Amino acid sequence: MSGAARSGRLVPLTLVPLWDADLAAAEVRRCAAKGSHATSFPECPPALGLPSIFSDYWDPFFTACEETDTVLNIHVGSSPTMTTAPDAPLDEAICFFFVNSQLAFTDWLYSGVLEDFRQLRIVLAEGQVGWMPFVLQRIDNTWKKAVGRNISTGRRARELPSTSMPGRVFGAIFDDLQGLINRDDVGIEHILIETDFPHQDSSYPDSEKAVAELVSGAGLNEKETRQLVRENAVTVFGLDTHFGISV
Repeated sequence: MSGAARSGRLVPLTLVPLWDADLAAAEVRRCAAKGSHATSFPECPPALGLPSIFSDYWDPFFTACEETDTVLNIHVGSSPTMTTAPDAPLDEAICFFFVNSQLAFTDWLYSGVLEDFRQLRIVLAEGQVGWMPFVLQRIDNTWKKAVGRNISTGRRARELPSTSMPGRVFGAIFDDLQGLINRDDVGIEHILIETDFPHQDSSYPDSEKAVAELVSGAGLNEKETRQLVRENAVTVFGLDTHFGISV
């Protein structure tokens, strides 16, 4: 591992062989032993021809992540993009990337995976968070209406889905003012700042200015600002534990 990684300036992320859950688990353990405690996972595995998280196929991989304190990062665009038509402009597809994050968010809370693996943490990268309060409410309402029905296929949450979110599911933003305005409904501790470098939707090279405008526009106090730009990331990715970085 490079000196930059050891110092915490660069945080390594493991890419695993998704075609075999056991191999993926072995790679997580191998890389964790070298100091990598983050990995990537697709938003919608079936869209890539892989089993869903409603099955038990991924359980060896999830077990390895849990045992090694490895965070799952679910990046927008890791499944087919959401567009309304094949000839829709690219910028519309970029605009609606967050829809895939909504679907992944629902799958993870509704599936009960976070009940079976109670130390597992996931980060929805670039998915924004302004939509979370309504979707969380909708997930819970749908789950409650279905209680008692004969559901014969697939893993399903046994507890109210929203109870699995605190300290377990996080969202990353770079231009989501509404999400920050409604931070109390999301939970400021669940929001991370990012830049999306080097994509065309990135705030780079004006990232500092963009963050300052978000903080000002949402009226964040000093404590909330530190959580957003530093403390939440240190906590979520265990940078204090694995790299000795102070909160």
